[in-house]
Amino acid sequence: MPILPPETDLYPADLLEESSDLPWWAVYTMARREKDLMRRLLKLEIPFYSPLVSKKGRSPSGRVRVSQVPLFAGYVFFRGDADQRREALATNCISQCLAVSDPEQLRRDLANVRRLILSQQPLTAESRLEPGARVRIKTGPLMGLEGVILKRHGQERLLVAVQFLQQGASIQIEDFVVERIDG
Repeated sequence: MPILPPETDLYPADLLEESSDLPWWAVYTMARREKDLMRRLLKLEIPFYSPLVSKKGRSPSGRVRVSQVPLFAGYVFFRGDADQRREALATNCISQCLAVSDPEQLRRDLANVRRLILSQQPLTAESRLEPGARVRIKTGPLMGLEGVILKRHGQERLLVAVQFLQQGASIQIEDFVVERIDG
């Protein structure tokens, strides 16, 4: 049983469902400060998302511990105007702030990653994207989700990517549940 309640990784809850005129920012945090930044952005009521996934480990005494860790270590995404950007920078948790050139693509990519996390299937973080066939899942709880097929250790995996970071997450998938997307 976890000692602490889960961290809020998305604020507000509908952030990834709608487009907005406010720009998106990808920030690279100081070492291991992602959750600290998210707590501060929540207090400032600045919309943000940083996907968290469960990680199991063992304590020195052998107890199993489950913790929530960032899927993309060091990155937090937020949406806000120039004043909100200034407030975020004033938290002293940010090392670098990058403007997102295609905010709609980032929003869609992050929504897909969130959907993958909510499926509660075992995830693998993918740090390098490789070329492969673009596919769409045609059945099951992830129906409609699009990604790229990868081969890892003899397994077929569906990679859902955040193009801006050139990183993503993958799940094991069977070929009969996907259909090829042309173009």
